[in-house]
Amino acid sequence: MLVVLTGGTGGAKLIEGLSHEVDPAELTIICNTADDFVLHGLNISPDLDTIMYTLAGLSDPVQGWGIQEDTFTVLQQLEGLGAEVWFKLGDKDIATHITRTHLLRAGLKLSDVTERFRKHLGIKERILPMTDDGIETRVETVEGEISFQEYFVKRRWQPEVKKIFYAGVEQSRPAPGVLEAIRGAAAIIICPSNPVTSIGPILAVPGIRNALKQATAPVVGVSPMIGESAISLPRPKLMVAQRMDPSDLGAAWGYEDFLEQFVIDCQDERWRDQFEALGIEVVATSIFMKSLADKRRLAREVLALMEK
Repeated sequence: MLVVLTGGTGGAKLIEGLSHEVDPAELTIICNTADDFVLHGLNISPDLDTIMYTLAGLSDPVQGWGIQEDTFTVLQQLEGLGAEVWFKLGDKDIATHITRTHLLRAGLKLSDVTERFRKHLGIKERILPMTDDGIETRVETVEGEISFQEYFVKRRWQPEVKKIFYAGVEQSRPAPGVLEAIRGAAAIIICPSNPVTSIGPILAVPGIRNALKQATAPVVGVSPMIGESAISLPRPKLMVAQRMDPSDLGAAWGYEDFLEQFVIDCQDERWRDQFEALGIEVVATSIFMKSLADKRRLAREVLALMEK
C-alpha cells in the first residue's frame, strides 16, 4: 500500500499523477483538515474536496480547485443579499457542503462522511482526513488573529505574519485508519504541499509524526518550491514566521526526523550538500506539473525511488 500525505493544489497534482500510475485500490491519501471552516452555515473542507474532485475527474483543471464548469448563481444571490462572498463557492460545490453539513449534524464523523462521498463518486482510492476532531490553522498578524482562509483568500495574504498555530491540535486524535495505514505502508510520500499549513497540521496531530518515525517503509518527500518562484507566494512568509528557512532546505528540515529522500527541482541543486548534512538523499528533476503528462512523469520518478 502506498500512503500519501497531502493538502492544497500542489499535492492534488501529484496525487492525480499517482492515480494513473498505481493500482487505485493500493493508494491511501491522508489529507489535511486544518483548513476546514464554516461559512454560510456550511461545513467546508477545502483540501478534502480538492482531492475528492480530482480523483473523481470533476476538478477544474485551470483553477486546481472547485468543480469544472460550475456556476455561481447561489453566490451571486448571496452577494445581492449582502452576504460575504470572498470564498468562491460554486453551485455544485455548495451541494457537497450542504450534504456534509447535514451528515455531520446527524452525528456522522468527518471520516464517515468522506467515505460516503468516496463511494458515491466512484473513487477507488482511499481518502482519510487526518482527524475527525476540529483543528483550525490560525494566523496571528500585526492586525490581529484570523483563520488561514481569511488570511489566504479574504486578505490575499497581505498582512504581516507573526505566528501560525493549529488551534485544538493538542486534544485531537488521528482519524480511524490513519496510524494503521502508516504502519502498514509499503512506501510513504510527502506531497509538494505547504510545509506550514498543509503538511504541518497533519504532523502536529498526536501520534502521526511518531508513526512516521517508526515506519519501516521508505519515506520520500517532494519539494513544494521551484527556484525563486515561491517568493511571490505566501509560503515563504509563513515559513519565516515559523522560523523555517523559506527554501527547499527549510521544507525538508521540518521532515528530517523521518524523511529519507527529497525530490527537488533541477534549479535547486545548490542545496545538495546541506541536504546530505541532514542525512537526506536528494534527487533533482523537473517537479513542475502543468499537464497530466507532467504529473504522471513525476509520479513515476517518485515511485521509482521507492523501488531501489
